[in-house]
Amino acid sequence: MSTLSHMCRFIVGVIVGFVITTQLRYMFLNPPSCLKNINNEKLHVKSSEYSIENVINISNLSEDKKLLFIGVMTAQKYLETRALAIHNTWGQTVPGKLIFFSSSSSRSNSSILLVPLPKVDDSYPPQKKSFLMLKFMYDHFIDDFEWFMRADDDVYIRTDYLEKFLRSVNSSKPQFIGQAGLGNKEEFGQLSLQADENFCMGGPGMIMSRNTLRLVIPHIRYCLKNLYSTHEDVEVGRCIRKFVGIPCTWSYEMQSIFYHSFSGEEVFTGRLKTKEIHRAITLHPIKQPSYLYRMHSYFYGLQTQSLRYNSLNLYREILDMESLLSDTKLFVTADQFLHFNTSILGMKPSLNKYNPSSSDETLIWDFVSKHIYSSSTINPKRRLESYQQLAVNDVVMEVMEIINKYSKQRGRVIDFKEILYGYIRENPLFGVDYILDMLLTYRKYRGKKMTVPVRRHAYLQKAFSQLEFKELTVNNSPPHVNSLKVYVNVVVPLYGRLENFKRFLNNIETVCLQEDEKMRLAVILFDSDQEDATESKLVIEDLVRRYPSYDIQLLEATGPFSRAIALEMGAKAFSLDSLLFFVDVDIVLDYGVLERIRLNTIKSKQVYFPIVFSEYDPEYLENDSEMPLLSEERGYWRQFGYGIVSIYHSDLRAVGGFDTSIQGWGKEDVDLYSKVVRSNLTTLRAADPGIVHIFHPVSCSPELEDLQYEMCWGSKLSSLASQKTLAKIILSNKQKYLSNR
Repeated sequence: MSTLSHMCRFIVGVIVGFVITTQLRYMFLNPPSCLKNINNEKLHVKSSEYSIENVINISNLSEDKKLLFIGVMTAQKYLETRALAIHNTWGQTVPGKLIFFSSSSSRSNSSILLVPLPKVDDSYPPQKKSFLMLKFMYDHFIDDFEWFMRADDDVYIRTDYLEKFLRSVNSSKPQFIGQAGLGNKEEFGQLSLQADENFCMGGPGMIMSRNTLRLVIPHIRYCLKNLYSTHEDVEVGRCIRKFVGIPCTWSYEMQSIFYHSFSGEEVFTGRLKTKEIHRAITLHPIKQPSYLYRMHSYFYGLQTQSLRYNSLNLYREILDMESLLSDTKLFVTADQFLHFNTSILGMKPSLNKYNPSSSDETLIWDFVSKHIYSSSTINPKRRLESYQQLAVNDVVMEVMEIINKYSKQRGRVIDFKEILYGYIRENPLFGVDYILDMLLTYRKYRGKKMTVPVRRHAYLQKAFSQLEFKELTVNNSPPHVNSLKVYVNVVVPLYGRLENFKRFLNNIETVCLQEDEKMRLAVILFDSDQEDATESKLVIEDLVRRYPSYDIQLLEATGPFSRAIALEMGAKAFSLDSLLFFVDVDIVLDYGVLERIRLNTIKSKQVYFPIVFSEYDPEYLENDSEMPLLSEERGYWRQFGYGIVSIYHSDLRAVGGFDTSIQGWGKEDVDLYSKVVRSNLTTLRAADPGIVHIFHPVSCSPELEDLQYEMCWGSKLSSLASQKTLAKIILSNKQKYLSNR
């Protein structure tokens, strides 16, 4: 009985399997109706809303512009974002024609050239869309262009580099060009590729010559019927390999020319001046249109830099000609002479352009290794600032590009390893001078192969170009300039510190109230164990009595002191469209500060974090009455202080407000600054000489969190005295500070 049951199950399984297999075979071997005559008939696009004649029209193209046809595969949801960004950027400079291909129902409100492919949807994988796009190219443009490119809507193409590259390749032969791929590790062995087979990766773009397209199109019906993977670029490559007989270009160089990054969503969002970006012709992927516009702007900047370099060379040629045409005045008028000042701009690069007339005018070199050593600063040894490091990296990169410009012809490449040491100085008239001792790696790959380390000295001058002046015609004042009528709502927390509070109110009265400034004041009072709050309330009441027209509020808070809670309470006392200015009682304001706050704080756009001048302990100052108010001996600029800030209330709410879980002083300002930086708001940091932090003794409670305690001690020690003053104190008391114990 058991044997009979197993036999029945086997027979039923065979029958069911045969039926399913037959149905699947019928589905795959019978192409959709749109493909039945695809090899012999033109692909027609019909729509009452759409005119194909406007799209395929090339009558406006000159012969030198009939080099390349680019078809960009996109989808309806990207037509007004990615596709439009391509159209507005590199799509304007294609040496040929650019058309976007999408699903049959796709429509666009913009001016892009769009082909809705019949009976094609936007589902993934887009095999049908890709092959029908190639068929459309063949049907309408096969005799008009030398090269045909299939591209994605998240790629950036340097069209000038691509044109130069394609004109160096023989287009009369079958060519299939791109970055060769074999699939990732997970897909290896699952794409039905033989050991010597590859495909051109679709992301950075694939290019085929006219003959390649002509040979493959008659067989796309077969290729669509015999798909072995879900990747359309793999299947296009397989089809070309089978019916044209050529693979994608096997070349290591193509990895950098057709560049695809595997860095995820953060790719191309950081610094753009890298060798990978500079070497590339196509860059993929750029998912966000804003970053594609940013990339386009960067390359325009490089073109501008190149034009400036060419103009400097022209100035140098003019200066050389002036010596030969000594009897001829090149520039007749004074304006022409000032604009074309070849005596400076025409000088060839040299470290001896500047001749000081006295020892005081001598330009001092700074020594650079792991740190920078300078005699012009109080601290002779310090780390390289970020802008200095970027400048050195830019110079090194440009030098290496010059060195490797003809590396292919010479069969060698030189790689940069590190700077062993160097010297830097800035010449205000001519530029920045560099002497760099560089460790390089010499790699010879033609003839006798070798890899050896080498050291080279580079003597460089990054020349300044001509000054440029721009006249801006302003018909109407910008909206935020008219905000001078906006009220500034000052919010100040108070915890004891009666004398400091009195000084603060006197300053507010002098600078704001007596000057009829449009402002309001909110004081958030916490009870202090060391001082009675009654006196503080009386001071406020007296101010309110003397200035009844002003909105001056006293808000009493309960619980342990928290600056974050105080500032949140003060902010909520005003409406969402209010301009808030958070300040402390140790701050003294000068005339004009509120005006700068109004100008520098823009609703929904910009937040102002002024850099405050902080006074040193007066106990260590000598002859302080003779010192300028803002001098290195009297104080310092708080580069890392973010507690003083002006922001619109609605923007404060949008970024998440203050973290009220933070107790005491400190950390809440850094938290808010980080939130603003991560938001879409612009952060404006600028030194404001009208905001001065008056010195006061700082007590760091051990009960603070570790980070707050460390920040507190850092602020306390930074406010002690200048490095110059401390050095004098130590040197005048060597026995006390420098003796060994």
